[in-house]
Amino acid sequence: MSKQTDDFFKNVISHAKEYGFVFPSSEIYDGLSAVYDYGQLGAELKNNLKTYWWKAMVQLHENIVGIDAAIFMHPTTWKASGHIDGFNDPMIDNKDSKKRYRADQLIEDKIARYETDGKTEKAQRLQTDLNSALNDDDLPRLKVIIEEHNIVCPMSGTKNWTDVRQFNLMFSTQMGASAEGADTVYLRPETAQGIFVNFLNVQKSGRMKIPFGIAQIGKAFRNEVIARQFIMRMREFEQMEMQFFVRPGTELEWYGKWKETRLKWHLALGGEQTKYRYHDHVKLAHYANAAVDIEYDFPFGFKEVEGIHSRTDFDLSQHQKFSGKKLQYFDPEINQNYVPYVIETSIGLDRLFLTVLCNSFEEQDLSTEDKQDSRSVLHFHPTLAPIKAAILPLTKKDGLPDKAREILSRLKMDYNVQYDEKDSIGKRYRRQDAIGTPCCITVDYQSLEDDTVTLRHRDSMEQERVAAVDLEKIIGDLVGWKNLLGAL
Repeated sequence: MSKQTDDFFKNVISHAKEYGFVFPSSEIYDGLSAVYDYGQLGAELKNNLKTYWWKAMVQLHENIVGIDAAIFMHPTTWKASGHIDGFNDPMIDNKDSKKRYRADQLIEDKIARYETDGKTEKAQRLQTDLNSALNDDDLPRLKVIIEEHNIVCPMSGTKNWTDVRQFNLMFSTQMGASAEGADTVYLRPETAQGIFVNFLNVQKSGRMKIPFGIAQIGKAFRNEVIARQFIMRMREFEQMEMQFFVRPGTELEWYGKWKETRLKWHLALGGEQTKYRYHDHVKLAHYANAAVDIEYDFPFGFKEVEGIHSRTDFDLSQHQKFSGKKLQYFDPEINQNYVPYVIETSIGLDRLFLTVLCNSFEEQDLSTEDKQDSRSVLHFHPTLAPIKAAILPLTKKDGLPDKAREILSRLKMDYNVQYDEKDSIGKRYRRQDAIGTPCCITVDYQSLEDDTVTLRHRDSMEQERVAAVDLEKIIGDLVGWKNLLGAL
C-alpha cells in the first residue's frame, strides 16, 4: 500500500468514527479486537444496503423468497456441513512478537507489494507457488515460501516463524440448564446452513417450483485470528446470502447468469467498472464445480466482496444423510425425484459497507485566488444516504425555525430528514456534505413571503429556488428506490 492510499484509508476510518458511522466496540474499555459497533449514521446506511439487497433479490424475483433462521442450530448441522472437521485456516506464529497470522494472507500481501513495485513476473511466480501449496494442502511448503521470500512479521520485523498449522474458526458454547448436562453448540460461521435445513419447509409451504431461491440476511461468527483492515475482517459480521436451487445439469448455466447479475448489482451503486473484477477460484472446495469472487479495489488492493459458487448437491445430500430425512424435489416436468443443485451468492454486508465508504469518500480542495476552502464529502447514491435531506433555517429568529419545522414535520413521515440550526449556513452545508446528505433545504425570509425554499445539491453545490409544496415530490424523485432498482 502506497503512502497516499494508506493515508486515504486512515482518513476514511477517522471520518467514519468522527461522523457516527463506525465505532470501536467497547472503546471505553480499550476496545475488543476485530469487533466494531455501527453508530447512528452507520446503522442507517447499513439498513439501506440491506434493503437494497433484499428488494433486488426477493422483491424483484417471483421465484425467490426470504427467511430468517436462528443463529443457534443443532450441532449435527455443522458435522454434516463439514465445518467441525474442515473449517480451518493455515496459521503461523511469530516467536518474537507472539502474534498469529494466516500464512496465505502473509504471502498474498507480499504478492501485492511485488505488484506495487513493478515486479510482475515475481508476483506471478509467487502466486503460482501459493496456489500449488493450497491445492495440495501442503502446510510445510507455505512456510518454505514465507522463508524464501523473506516475509517478516509486521510487528517484530523478524522471520522467526513457527510451523504452519490448521486453526478451526468456529466459536463454541454450552446450551443447557446445568453444566453437567449441557450440549456443545456453535455460533454459526455462515448463514447458508439455515437455508439448507429449511429447504423442504420453504418449498412445501410456499409451493415453490425449481428453479427457486431462498434468501437470508443475518449475523455470523468466526474466530478470526487476523484482525486488520478495519471492518474488512471481523469476528462478528453480517452476511446476505441466497441459495438458488436448480435442476442437476443446468447449474453452470445458472452460475453464469448469477455471476453477471451480481456484478451488475454492485455497479448500480455508482462505482467505476475498473474498480471491480472477477477472480476465479484456483482451488475449488471439494463440493463445488465452479466458484468466483467479485473483488473491489480497496486502498489495500483487490479483495473479495461477494462470492458466487456452484455447490452441486453437496449440502442437501449431506443433511439428508445425517438427518435421515429425504431432501428431494419431485420435478413434474421430467417426472423425476432428485436432490437439487445449488448456486450460492454470498455477500459480506460489512465489506459492502466499507466498499461504499471508500467509493464515496472524497476530500475536495475548493480554494480560489481569494479564499482557502475545502470540504470532506460522501458521494453516496441518494437512495442509500442515511439522511435524505436537511432542513436549515437561515437564522434562529423571526419565525424561520417555525417554518423549517413545519416542512420537517411534513417530510419526516416518508423520509429520514434532519433539522439543524446551529452555526453559519456554510458550516451546516459542510456538515451535511460530510455525512452524505444529498440535498439541503434552506428556509429564509423569502420563504415566509412566497413559500419557496433554496434547494442546495451535495455533489454540485448548486442551488435552486423551489416551491415548498413540491418538496415531497422532489425528494421522492431523488431518493426513490426505483433509481437503484431500475438499473437492474
